[in-house]
Amino acid sequence: MVGHPFERNALETLQRHGQQPHEHQARQLTPQILQASDLVLVMERRHLQDVIRLSPVSRGKTFLLGKWQSEREIPDPYKRGTAAFEHAYALIEEGAVAWSRRLQPQR
Repeated sequence: MVGHPFERNALETLQRHGQQPHEHQARQLTPQILQASDLVLVMERRHLQDVIRLSPVSRGKTFLLGKWQSEREIPDPYKRGTAAFEHAYALIEEGAVAWSRRLQPQR
């Protein structure tokens, strides 16, 4: 999907939730992108394996987005319709909030 914009259902789901995403163009994950990243969050366990295979040194900074929800995976909604995108959005939002809380400086 390299070079493609947002999938239509993904864009519509974001817009329904009040998000106004910037233009997007898919790109291939590379070791250089991983090296430049402080934290890599993935949706599925197989993505963890793919990242580590691509860049073994990224092992310590790559986690499931659903880590704080009992290592929950988020199923890829691609080509699965509106309901699948809504479900994925809810899980992504929950995971992002949990990560945000963990990354906030402790007072």
